Amino acid sequence: MPERERLVVVCQVTEACNLGCAFCAYDRRLARPRGSADADRLLRLAGALSERQRRTGQATLLSWLGGEPLLWPPLGALDAQCRRLGLELGVTTNGTTLGSPAVRAHLLAHYAEVTVSVDGIGAVHDGLRAWPGGFAFLRRAVTALAAEKRARGTGPLLRANVVLMHDTVRGLRALALELAAWGIEELTFNQLGGRDRPEFYPGHRLRADDVVHLRATLPALRAELAGQGLRLLGGGRYLERIDATTAARPLGVADCGAGQRFLFVALDGRVSPCSFTTEALGIPMESAAPPALAAGFRAARAARRPFACDDCHSTQVFGKFERGA
Repeated sequence: MPERERLVVVCQVTEACNLGCAFCAYDRRLARPRGSADADRLLRLAGALSERQRRTGQATLLSWLGGEPLLWPPLGALDAQCRRLGLELGVTTNGTTLGSPAVRAHLLAHYAEVTVSVDGIGAVHDGLRAWPGGFAFLRRAVTALAAEKRARGTGPLLRANVVLMHDTVRGLRALALELAAWGIEELTFNQLGGRDRPEFYPGHRLRADDVVHLRATLPALRAELAGQGLRLLGGGRYLERIDATTAARPLGVADCGAGQRFLFVALDGRVSPCSFTTEALGIPMESAAPPALAAGFRAARAARRPFACDDCHSTQVFGKFERGA
């Protein structure tokens, strides 16, 4: 079913992680509590979403987020149950478990999408993630996963996501070409955000000249990568969002179609239109499945517009996953 018709439900399942990323709130080196989701509660949500899918005809993708979700013990059993319910699955992973043939086989059998986080070539990635040898490990593991997918003739979409910083943005072309050689099929990118680690953000955030560089180079890079079998996503509206952030210019959204194509499920079970509106609009996941959910979010947003909507940073709203021209 086309992307525009699909409901994507991003569920955070754990705050535990085995890497030390200086820009991330789940850096293993931080002394902080590490919560995890209630697997039984998520299974009930999956059942409700399955029923919603049957009634509305709108396909549903459940996408797991961490921390590092592939280290969350209940995930394997939950995956099998969700697939029996007819839901598609996705995951965003740091890739540390992909060296395991059993993990790769599980992903090939159960998943529609696998997104691997990669931020630079060689020592750049290793340093950002505090993972010596990590980039070389990912090259071997992702290449193996892509080869196993080709041998099966079926398997998940293989995507990489890059966090763009002032330090790394000019290395995007070299990294993208490397990822194409691994067998990655789609490439997305985020700008470095400041909420998670405000002590890291100021010295590494994108700057105005970085946005100028992106605008100038992305069209040719997109065409070059297409010739390598790699789709670079993110259109003009997405660059507008990045540009507004670098200029500290608020960019509000009048109507994002809350709950129609995207939902976020927080660790505590609250469901909201995005991760930025959980406090203002979040509801218990038990209330999240009826077809009237989008109308409920629309009414709640009209009655009490969240501050986050006046400077919307939700990447899906601005077309992170759009195929650029």
